[in-house]
Amino acid sequence: MPRRPWIDVVADGHAPADLQAMYDEMRDRRGHVDHILSIHSLHPASLRTHWTMYRDAMVGSKDLSRAQREMIGVVVSAVNRCEY
Repeated sequence: MPRRPWIDVVADGHAPADLQAMYDEMRDRRGHVDHILSIHSLHPASLRTHWTMYRDAMVGSKDLSRAQREMIGVVVSAVNRCEY
């Protein structure tokens, strides 16, 4: 079994007010903050940058549907052999 890296994060619900506000903004429909976002919690400026880039890529224009954007992400991850 491959070893997985461990990254310290500030837990949702235990974050300082400014970080908690970002977490609240970034929740998915189930009310969770994705791990790919929370890994930036020790450096909130990078969290904001990641979130802005992701949001713009996924909903920034009307040329592609959300499903098409997700499919592109899956293909890119597969080509890069990304396990995420």
